[in-house]
Amino acid sequence: MKTFMAKPETVERKWYLIDATNLPLGRLATEVADILTGKNKTIYTPHVDTGDFVVVINSDKIVLTGKKLEQKKLRWHTGYVGGLKEVGYNTLMKKDSPKALTKAVKGMLPKNVLGRKQITRLKIYKGAEHNQEAQQPQLITVKGARN
Repeated sequence: MKTFMAKPETVERKWYLIDATNLPLGRLATEVADILTGKNKTIYTPHVDTGDFVVVINSDKIVLTGKKLEQKKLRWHTGYVGGLKEVGYNTLMKKDSPKALTKAVKGMLPKNVLGRKQITRLKIYKGAEHNQEAQQPQLITVKGARN
């Protein structure tokens, strides 16, 4: 029996729609990362980009469990002396909730050319409206919604 290896020219990409209302940030990010890398498919091959497109709506309704909303911080360095910047997730979720989800998903993707290509197939919208109606995305329900 031979091992199957996917080829980039034979990969068929689908579009998936995820409603992020009342979903924890980490659980949503793992589902999205699995779809972007193609780990939800039977033809998954680690060195070939077999992932699909993901559209996430209602990113402003994502929840953080525990005290993460008050205590967790996003930190980065500008490259200059004393350039360590940080912003709390309570501010980040109010101001730019798609960025919080993008950072969480990006951290779960491979740190190479493949991962940089996969993150471009993620589309995140704050509200319920999106621009991908023409692609007819298939609705996916993610387990773990908070009530």
